[in-house]
Amino acid sequence: MATNPDEASSGGVSLSVDAGVAVITIDRPQVRNAIGFKTVDGMHLALAEIEAADDVAVVVLRGSGDRAFVSGGDLKELAVVRTHSEASDMARGVRGMCDRIAALPIPVIAALNGHALGGGAEVAVAADIRIAADDVRIGFSQVDLGIMPAWGGIERLTGLVGRSRAMVAIMTGTQYDAAAAREIGLVDLVIPRATFDAEWRSFAAKLAGLAPGTTAAVKAVVTAVAPAVHDHSRRDAIDLFATLWAAPEHWAAVDAITAAKRGK
Repeated sequence: MATNPDEASSGGVSLSVDAGVAVITIDRPQVRNAIGFKTVDGMHLALAEIEAADDVAVVVLRGSGDRAFVSGGDLKELAVVRTHSEASDMARGVRGMCDRIAALPIPVIAALNGHALGGGAEVAVAADIRIAADDVRIGFSQVDLGIMPAWGGIERLTGLVGRSRAMVAIMTGTQYDAAAAREIGLVDLVIPRATFDAEWRSFAAKLAGLAPGTTAAVKAVVTAVAPAVHDHSRRDAIDLFATLWAAPEHWAAVDAITAAKRGK
């Protein structure tokens, strides 16, 4: 499948496919590749193309530039989400995108070209493998806004690093550098910035070059042992998140952070 990135673009999302490797790029530099409502739509379009293809063995998810993989949700867009019902709908929609990434029948690599914080970390852990440039940070910083991860990140992080480490990471909002993230199992490979692009592309090409069907077969067995989509916890996780989102403490934290940014 040869895809024109312009034709596959929507909401700052583009898809290109070459030699069995599909690359999804989130390109919203003005907001450090934050997830907006149209970004979710664009991701679904790209994922649908991949699901319909018969010549893709590996998917790579990346952000544009070198500052951010995904910086989280687009706070300007999300500012209109105020009620418990609206927050539930928003969380359900973005979680559906992350679940769809995790449920792809072929391996998904998150190429962490820049920082992955808050919702960006949730997108990263929806992938099967995380490859990070050595100067990036990753962390679940939602606690700074008086909320918690809502896009499946708690469940997936717990599966990666264990129960206690997941609680520490989420409750403290720790931003791990690439080396520390690798030590706890949050990141799998750390690559020097100078060779990052070349090395993640080489790694993806190596997987795509395996015998036809191999990557899908391996993922199928791994998924059976350690599921990455957790339907049983979705409703309660979304409800708890929405309660925190609609609380005055959340909006006070948002206002404080916004004021601090303006004061710089």
